[in-house]
Amino acid sequence: MKRALVTGGASPLGEAMCRQLAADGCRVIVHAHANRARAEALAAAIGGEFMTCDVTDIGATEAALGPVLAAGPVQILVHNAGAHEDVPLAGMTEAQWRNVLDVSLTGFFACLRPLILPMMGTRWGRVVAVSSVAAQMGNRGQVNYAAAKAGLEGAIRSLSREVASRGITANAVAPGLIASPAVDAVMDAAQIAAMVPMKRAGRAAEVADLVGFLCSDRASYITGQAISINGGMI
Repeated sequence: MKRALVTGGASPLGEAMCRQLAADGCRVIVHAHANRARAEALAAAIGGEFMTCDVTDIGATEAALGPVLAAGPVQILVHNAGAHEDVPLAGMTEAQWRNVLDVSLTGFFACLRPLILPMMGTRWGRVVAVSSVAAQMGNRGQVNYAAAKAGLEGAIRSLSREVASRGITANAVAPGLIASPAVDAVMDAAQIAAMVPMKRAGRAAEVADLVGFLCSDRASYITGQAISINGGMI
């Protein structure tokens, strides 16, 4: 049974991906930092494992992954952890800039570095980073978020070249507007229809299905890609 780590696994999108990977036969390790109780409950519900750490702390993340790796290599990493600090650049603080980039980029490095050599040793692996349509088309008030997600896409392209010969693929998925309590709180159906050619928000299960495919043997020749799932926004 392959083991899969999903960072930010307690978010609505993270939960959908955890459930999809578990349904696909993986032993899922659900990571959380802020939403620990929800992640623990999800791990129990899907027969998985739970871990917690602040992915912006490289040393703490490596320490938290120690017991995980003691049980064997993790062959799938889905880096879903992310942060929003939406504000126009002119009013953005250094902390708002650094926090958003750290969760996406430092978190990617902190989680993947301990996993990659054991993964390479198995000669099979899947790395998926959750990007955003904001990385590809930009969005007002999200200079930090767009930069963080675009950075992830660049990291994925470079990583894919480093690990392809070891049977490891590395891809990004870039969702657009996906239905969630956070989106529902700020946008109504009419606003979404005005932005999305398909006239609706996406569903977390649709993104999870794409991630599940990319983590499967069926996607063994797809690597270094940033795959959009946005209802035609771009």
